[in-house]
Amino acid sequence: MSVQGYCDPQFQAVADEFAALLDAPQARGLALCVQVGGTTVLDLWGGVRDKDNSQPWQRDTLVNLFSCTKPFAAVALLQLVAEGKLQLDTPIAEYWPEFAQAGKQAITLRHVLSHQAGVTALTNALQADDLFDWPTMTAAIAAQAPAWSAGQTHGYAPITYGWLTGELLRRVDGRSVGDSVVARSAAPLGLDFFLGLPEQEDARVAHLSRGKGDMGDEAARRLLSVTFTQPKHLSTLAFTNPPSLMTSTNKPQWRRMQQPAANGQGHARSLAGFYQGLLAGQLLPAELLAEATREHSQGEDHTLLTATRFGLGFMLDQPIANATFGMGPQAFGHPGAGGSLGFADPERQVAFGFVTNLMGPYVLMDPRAQRLAKAVAACL
Repeated sequence: MSVQGYCDPQFQAVADEFAALLDAPQARGLALCVQVGGTTVLDLWGGVRDKDNSQPWQRDTLVNLFSCTKPFAAVALLQLVAEGKLQLDTPIAEYWPEFAQAGKQAITLRHVLSHQAGVTALTNALQADDLFDWPTMTAAIAAQAPAWSAGQTHGYAPITYGWLTGELLRRVDGRSVGDSVVARSAAPLGLDFFLGLPEQEDARVAHLSRGKGDMGDEAARRLLSVTFTQPKHLSTLAFTNPPSLMTSTNKPQWRRMQQPAANGQGHARSLAGFYQGLLAGQLLPAELLAEATREHSQGEDHTLLTATRFGLGFMLDQPIANATFGMGPQAFGHPGAGGSLGFADPERQVAFGFVTNLMGPYVLMDPRAQRLAKAVAACL
């Protein structure tokens, strides 16, 4: 499959790696955008975007960004902190009184953004359609007892993060969740990004499919084993309750939903542009970005069952195979399920975005994205 787009000659080795990924068995669609010091040095795409592999990936093809969405929500909340409308260390229940149920009185925004709140999964069984009903889901969040005392340890909240952050946004900012996130994180930068996709944009969205035969790394195999054999385990519930979580991502109602943990729609240019905006100081004051990207939690993750390291809404780099961005130690960003990745490296002034519609099985960093990021670093 041919590569489309732009490549600065200095980064031809990255374009070659991108082409090799497109030629791999089972390859479908890919896009990569990299900015260095605010200048776009790579803007590449290729492959196919539809279910039948007949429609080519276009420059403006959108794809579900999954957890790459989480930092967009974090930035919206941190802007409210900068405006004095929210406090990082004030109990969430002061803004959302119902949240104080079941021993959650001490949980703060800082706990939520650093995955230390303990509300990583819902233990009462929900129905498939509940996923798309915001009042039902936020009521379930409010009623849920935490798995540990706030700040005691950490565990990634793959989907509950969206209702935790989203309901707080809705109550404090006074807008719908999608409107708030987009207006605060994407619109100021002119990014092609949606949280709650309009129906007229559906034709641009790439169909997602899973690769076959790749069982992932040790962390992925461990998590998969738990979810298949221990139905009541915290990790299992985090990914399977409501039961529609794993089966809805190509459905129209998923695209319409405004769930800032997992269903932003954008492309590689959206991700790179977002991180360039952060590096340029266009979204957050420098001191607040520094606070958001310093280490708040690290070590064994009670949900992902592997080591993780978080700031406030951002995953931080750590020098192990499944959790490094492949550049400098100050890099920060977030991977998304299936392989997408957005991050910034302040040391090199790199903003990086990679998306795909062929989903890999990896828990944190997908080797395809890492391969491209390491090639970028080698060219600098």
